[in-house]
Amino acid sequence: QMSKSTGNFLTLTQAVDKFSADGMRLALADAGDTVEDANFVEAMADAGILRLYTWVEWVKEMIANRDSLRSGPASTFNDRVFASEMNAGIMKTDQNFEK
Repeated sequence: QMSKSTGNFLTLTQAVDKFSADGMRLALADAGDTVEDANFVEAMADAGILRLYTWVEWVKEMIANRDSLRSGPASTFNDRVFASEMNAGIMKTDQNFEK
């Protein structure tokens, strides 16, 4: 954690070198949305890097196993539940934007 009161500071260059640009984006996005001072937490930047790495590895695995993935119509019960939940979310979002 970095804060003025404890004297912990990183320059932008140091932070990007330590966490990568994407790690910084994730940590800064999580740092705070309110009018209060944002709180950059180094653990969040570290966790963000791990999540990015895990996601990239999953994408590589899905691309490598593309031929073994299911194909055809999305007609199972789980497919219908997924489509229903997505449609409900879209309708809720549309209602929020109409206000």
